[in-house]
Amino acid sequence: MKNSKLPPLALWFAAGCTGEASERPIPVADVQELMVSVMEPAAETYWDGVGEILTEEGVHQFRPLAEEDWTSLRNAAFVLAESGNLLMMDGRARDRGDWMAHSQAMVETGRLALDAVDRRNADAVFDAGAEVYYACRDCHARYAAETLRPSDPHSGNER
Repeated sequence: MKNSKLPPLALWFAAGCTGEASERPIPVADVQELMVSVMEPAAETYWDGVGEILTEEGVHQFRPLAEEDWTSLRNAAFVLAESGNLLMMDGRARDRGDWMAHSQAMVETGRLALDAVDRRNADAVFDAGAEVYYACRDCHARYAAETLRPSDPHSGNER
């Protein structure tokens, strides 16, 4: 490609196309960045999709109403499920035992969350949200106890 009139980016793509593909994906974010930038926003979106608020006026339920609400929940469920896979990548996996089991639990609870959304069952979305929470809590209890709330019995900081 010497003396080529192609712009540098085109040369880069051409060179990449002729080489062998990487055998393993290369993580861009570390675990903390993945949690803060990908998993936490998805979990918050999912958890905020269905619930109840108790006020002096009574109980106010919130549920997905519009198609875009269901789409947002569905996207969040996919992100949670696939994030479990991302946690198992070389460069992120802390060990091959508990870490992998907790990561697989996130995949499974993400699938449960997705199924609840696909059935358009708000009660099942709520219940799946609890399972997502437990999967997060259990992993954090083992690998990031400092991120648990003081009132959480798994944090070792019971009041």
